[in-house]
Amino acid sequence: MPSLNPAVAEIRLAVRTALADIPEGSTAIVALSGGADSLALAAATAFEASKRGIRATSVTVDHGLQVDSSEVAARAASIATGLGLEAIVVRVDVDGEGGPEAAAREARYRVLRDAADEIGASAVLLGHTLDDQAETVLLGLARGSGAASLQGMAPAREDEDGVRWLRPLLGVRRETTRAFCTASDLDPWDDPHNLDDRFARVRVRERVLPVLEAELGPGIAEALARTAEQLREDAEAFDEMIHETIEDIVEHAEAGISVSVAALAANPAALRNRIIRLVVDSEFGVSLTRAQTVEVARLVTDWAGQGPIDLPGCSAVRRGGQIVFTASGR
Repeated sequence: MPSLNPAVAEIRLAVRTALADIPEGSTAIVALSGGADSLALAAATAFEASKRGIRATSVTVDHGLQVDSSEVAARAASIATGLGLEAIVVRVDVDGEGGPEAAAREARYRVLRDAADEIGASAVLLGHTLDDQAETVLLGLARGSGAASLQGMAPAREDEDGVRWLRPLLGVRRETTRAFCTASDLDPWDDPHNLDDRFARVRVRERVLPVLEAELGPGIAEALARTAEQLREDAEAFDEMIHETIEDIVEHAEAGISVSVAALAANPAALRNRIIRLVVDSEFGVSLTRAQTVEVARLVTDWAGQGPIDLPGCSAVRRGGQIVFTASGR
């Protein structure tokens, strides 16, 4: 028998590993745009899922941002059907804050969440590659977003509905997905937006990473991905420490929640700031910026009688030995 193409073998193994914890008889969704990354993921999932008794369905989101978007979506669905997948196409209207890229991403995830709920999917597979991870880390570094952003994308997470969001290809280079498509006689769609340098991610991909590779040597993308993995491990350790600590120092207050000043002061700055962010996020659904977090921390470390601090969705004030967070308008 002829040997299996290395690109096909690598991607099938990545998908097989990702599906290992999905029970037989479950349903998995593959997010399919028709590009090389998602097409390779869909083909490998069709092959591996059938062997594990998992029903696999592709979901293609037609964002309507290009004149031929409906044809592109229909073509992707046709290829998915040919691979043995059930195929769903959903048309959305893209609007919202943050520009078309952010709005399209939000619309896409909303469709995938709804589809998972509708068909009872246990997992959603996304086609992000190691190159996407490297770009995400660089963009986070440029924004000064801190460790949370530099962790990049998680290979797996479970949402509040119990659906697992999996990225099997985070350790796979983009060139490998193209090689997979070539070896499998699959003709991927090339999104013209991926060459539009109005988008920061495209500039990172086409200009920044090649310069870093040329000036610092090969392996930059892999190094950035390793950095994200290490930071994610650190964050998980921090989160475990915080959850062990937070039960003893947080109390419910009228229209809000309070945290012990003494307990916050006893923790190092990194833990103290994470506790503040976690309390506000869990109670009010708001993510504080670095500047906002530090300002709240000053109520602990640099107390000079300052008044309440207005935050998105809530306010913080020091009362006696407590930092009290109260919902806005209360």
